[in-house]
Amino acid sequence: MQVVPIFTDEVAQAGGWHGQSLAQAFARRGWQALMVSLDSCHLSIANQQVLIHIPGLTQPAPMAFVRGVAAGTTQQIITRMNLLHTLQRQGMVIYNSARAIETTVDKGLTSQLLAEQGVATPVTWVCEHRHIAHALMQQVLDTGKTLVIKPLFGSQGKGVRLIESRQQFALPQDPFVDGVYYLQEKIECGPYQHDYRVFVVRGEPIAVMQRQGDSWLHNVARGARCSACDEQDVADIGVRAAQAVNIAYAGVDVMRDKHGKLWVIEVNSIPAWRGLQSITSFDIADVLVNDVLQLADA
Repeated sequence: MQVVPIFTDEVAQAGGWHGQSLAQAFARRGWQALMVSLDSCHLSIANQQVLIHIPGLTQPAPMAFVRGVAAGTTQQIITRMNLLHTLQRQGMVIYNSARAIETTVDKGLTSQLLAEQGVATPVTWVCEHRHIAHALMQQVLDTGKTLVIKPLFGSQGKGVRLIESRQQFALPQDPFVDGVYYLQEKIECGPYQHDYRVFVVRGEPIAVMQRQGDSWLHNVARGARCSACDEQDVADIGVRAAQAVNIAYAGVDVMRDKHGKLWVIEVNSIPAWRGLQSITSFDIADVLVNDVLQLADA
């Protein structure tokens, strides 16, 4: 049986729910999944030959699935991403690609690409200096609007906060900011107190759900309730967002404002789909595995 690496930050948990779902989908197609962390791989250069050593992999694999990149220092993250880039240059299909992961993990770059491609995304500011961030915050507050501050690199709503008064940003710098302020105007949703997740695979919106949380955040990881959604305009903007960042598959987060206009909030290159699977009749892992196998055969 051929082996396919699944790069994950949950090796100790056998890949977690998502890794195991993928492993089962690969097994149904005659492939054995190898759960491996990128930080356990290493590179060697000898006699003008570059080799990537993947623990447990005894022969070259035509593809690898990226399910997680563990947090680390800037140097560690660059090293891990460079491993993916090198594997791609050597002919391995990396799903999602290293470039797609780098693009979407940086919320500021994602916002830029969405805007450049005409996909509606909230008014955004990105800066490094605290005094600049404070001046921007005050300007927005003076217009009666609310701000959202997020970690530039982050997921599952961790570190996301509302800024509604000057007192809320006169605080010591915290680890979620990490030297970069990523600020957005809060979308005022009026009667639409929920958001959407569009799961896009190679330009197709394979599943769309509505998420309803108990607060203004609607992350499934924070207990949001999921329900199926058949709103075509939501699916369409999700597809446009995935195309804007040039990604094979993505989880696109969308909100509808009080006037009914849709806004793309985020594009995720390593999206969770456990909540979406709960309201979907087909196996999402099967769709993903079919797609990466097609790419590897191309």
